[in-house]
Amino acid sequence: MLKIRKVVIGISGGVDSAVTALFLKHKGYNVEGVFMQNWDITDETGICKSDEDYKDASFLCTKLNIPLLRVNFVKQYWNEVFSDLIKEYETGHTPNPDVLCNRYVKFDAFYHHARETLNADAIATGHYARTSFGSYLEHYQPNKDVHLLKAVDKKKDQTLFLCQVNQRALRKTMFPLGSYVKADVKKIAVENGLEEIAKKKESMGICFIGTRNFPKFISEYVNNKPGNFIDIESGLIVGTHQGIHQWTIGQRANIEGLPMAYFTVKKDVKNNNIYVAQGTHHSSLYTDLLYTSKPHWIHSRPTELQNGNILECEFKFQHIEEFIRCQLYESNEALVVLLEKTRRAITPGQFAVFYKDDECLGSAKIVQGGPSLQTLNSGKNESNAWRYKEQLFSKYNIECNEKKDW
Repeated sequence: MLKIRKVVIGISGGVDSAVTALFLKHKGYNVEGVFMQNWDITDETGICKSDEDYKDASFLCTKLNIPLLRVNFVKQYWNEVFSDLIKEYETGHTPNPDVLCNRYVKFDAFYHHARETLNADAIATGHYARTSFGSYLEHYQPNKDVHLLKAVDKKKDQTLFLCQVNQRALRKTMFPLGSYVKADVKKIAVENGLEEIAKKKESMGICFIGTRNFPKFISEYVNNKPGNFIDIESGLIVGTHQGIHQWTIGQRANIEGLPMAYFTVKKDVKNNNIYVAQGTHHSSLYTDLLYTSKPHWIHSRPTELQNGNILECEFKFQHIEEFIRCQLYESNEALVVLLEKTRRAITPGQFAVFYKDDECLGSAKIVQGGPSLQTLNSGKNESNAWRYKEQLFSKYNIECNEKKDW
């Protein structure tokens, strides 16, 4: 059993980290808080949200008699998260900065600072997640790797955002809220005199944008390059845009003067055009196939893949979406993912996250979606449509007859 005396917790100023700190104090640990300063620019209102959050964090730590340090991770955030985000937008992709922030800042820079500078035995965060080592590392095993597990509160489960975290940090991380539902966490906060923090509105979206308009913000870092909106069925130009970086797959395209709503289907980066389709459920928005980059496995590479077989598991790439059963094929260190049913708006740059029962196995960045329903249905018959998919499979050295029954 791991002897834990000192725990350093990431304090955000919100109710989740507040109740986590409260739990750690009640457990008798020597608790120290760290407020992570990851961004240092104010928005158009002249308010730096980070300063507002730090005030709440200070109030909490004073009330709980916990020392609080404000540690600057701006350099790490810029180099490892924001710079990558800009590169992704420049190539027409839509990145997930929360996943990258957890990987490179909270579970790398913060972890090393806590362990090496503050001499912590373990770190803790307010994430809704669990591990096989227990909420307080009570099941820690020095010679075994840890499994990342879904939280009890499935609606608040945040394992998707932890899908790129490394073993070294995860093995020494406590997730005290993993066994609680959000409603109970807020209730506990109120009962312990933290009503103001409990009533605080949850932060949503990208942390460094604040109240700013996203297209305006991102255009400060990525040059606008006007192009055309092209109807994917007719091939006709139906409008213009100021840059492919301002739009994401599945998003409604704001094209003036048209009676029917258009939605973003795909991007032609070379010619700077965006293909759009009429209606939010147009067949060109749906596919049951996608390709990824090299995967990151949290515990270990699944046995099925090690043995050259198909891995059957579940998939999602957005926090609020449902899980979809899928089959994974390995190809040249990348993955081909075949879904049980079609999924709308598969988005390059996002992370495909894979699960088996309650375990988050790992993830891989989506490189591109497969042929859309529109493409597959454009053949003369079903066999022609499948032949088109077979040609794509052959590119990845996969036989179509390998596809198992669901």
